[in-house]
Amino acid sequence: MNTQKLTPEQHCVLYEEGTERPFTSPLNDEKRTGVYVCAGCGTPLFESSTKFDSGTGWPSFYKPIEGNIGTKTDRKLLSERTEYHCLKCGGHQGHVFNDSPTPTGLRYCNNGVALQFVPEEE
Repeated sequence: MNTQKLTPEQHCVLYEEGTERPFTSPLNDEKRTGVYVCAGCGTPLFESSTKFDSGTGWPSFYKPIEGNIGTKTDRKLLSERTEYHCLKCGGHQGHVFNDSPTPTGLRYCNNGVALQFVPEEE
């Protein structure tokens, strides 16, 4: 993992479990076909086909790429939440919620700065 290429905001989110402001990520409007990878190490985390507009202000997905994320319980706020991270580098991505109308019923609410989009080659 090469954290020297990361912006201060990316480092804060990925390795200090920070949160970016909602509605600030250009990935919210990304509509092309491709893969969303961890900004810390490049591990593929989500296929573009699983992205949806949750209206929350953060890129949201209903299913991760199998075997590439890990979870843990987050008790920083008043309630328990499930935090998820890149399994390879441990970079914090966001939280998963059981409130999605998608096929899985799950909403992986991701910090946009924790991801990079790799478009499919044409």
